[in-house]
Amino acid sequence: MTGIAPDTKDWTWVLERPCPECGFDAGAITAAAVSRLVVESASAWQAVLAEAGTPELRSRPSPDRWSTLEYACHVRDVFLLFDARLRLMLEADDPTFPNWDQDATAVADRYNEQEPAVVAKQLGEAAGAFLSSLSELSADDWSRQGSRSDGAHFRVESLARYMIHDPVHHLYDVGRPLRQARTTGAGPTD
Repeated sequence: MTGIAPDTKDWTWVLERPCPECGFDAGAITAAAVSRLVVESASAWQAVLAEAGTPELRSRPSPDRWSTLEYACHVRDVFLLFDARLRLMLEADDPTFPNWDQDATAVADRYNEQEPAVVAKQLGEAAGAFLSSLSELSADDWSRQGSRSDGAHFRVESLARYMIHDPVHHLYDVGRPLRQARTTGAGPTD
């Protein structure tokens, strides 16, 4: 992944204020809205992968930015990672999540060499697994806790709100913002 600097930012601030880049306000998202946004963002990603030709999907807009296909692979893996973290929070008391280096994963898994149709299918399945896990939560489960190794602490509800920013934000990155995520329809009245 020559030319792409690792993303070392701590994005947990998106739980406290709207993202200035994509406009998404994770702090205003309810549990019901997270589930809806999982479905909508996964569908949008699948459409992005189906509508563009493979050369366009693999093309990086600049040497220091991922291609659309690389972002889609990352989003797929985010759904998988957060489903695993959610399940860990349900199985153990206040677990510490294993570290994940998204940039090393992109290189090791050769994101830009994967087949778009396969990625679209896998992304849908990963989003579906996360959605299924959310649907199985009891009222008490939403307050279960877990932490990253850097000390960032989450409840299931904040983990879900934090996670959904990622697929929505990366749609913005590839020029396909999810309009519903910027409207009051995604807010606390849901």
